[in-house]
Order: sequence, then C-alpha cells, then structure tokens
Amino acid sequence: MKNKFVITVVGRDTVGIIAKVCTYLADHQVNILDISQTIVDGYFNMMMIVDAANAGDVTEMSGDLAALGQEIGVVIRCQHEDIFNMMHRI
Repeated sequence: MKNKFVITVVGRDTVGIIAKVCTYLADHQVNILDISQTIVDGYFNMMMIVDAANAGDVTEMSGDLAALGQEIGVVIRCQHEDIFNMMHRI
C-alpha cells in the first residue's frame, strides 16, 4: 500500500494525547490500521500505522502533526512506511 505511514508520538504523559491526534487524523480522512501505546514511568509512547490515501497533501499533514505535537508537549513524527522500514533495518 503506497499510502501507508508510520506515526510516532513520544513525550510526557498528559490527558488527551490520543484524542487530539486521532481527532486530527479523522478530520483529515486518515484511517488508523493499527495502534499501540504504552506509558512507562510517566512517558507516553504511541505508534500508529495509518492509511493516508484520502488525506491530501501528506507533507502538510506531517507538518500539522509536528505542530500539534509542540502544542500538546510531545514529539510527533510521520514517515512513509518504506522510509521507516529502511531507517530501522538491522
């Protein structure tokens, strides 16, 4: 699937992180295919696999998510699945 992206969210845990990220994605027609989240000693970590086929400009989406992350105090990164896989290859 050429429109598959990996979104990572990392930072101190606060109320509403998942809600804000998922609301943005829903508003931009991004389908969440898989999601995993953990909280370890007050640190929030979430990884999502999404289908952005209907999202429009993915570069804009990536920038919007980064800005949202700054607003809520976390780091949000959005990478195409192929790039993510190449960067995390052993």
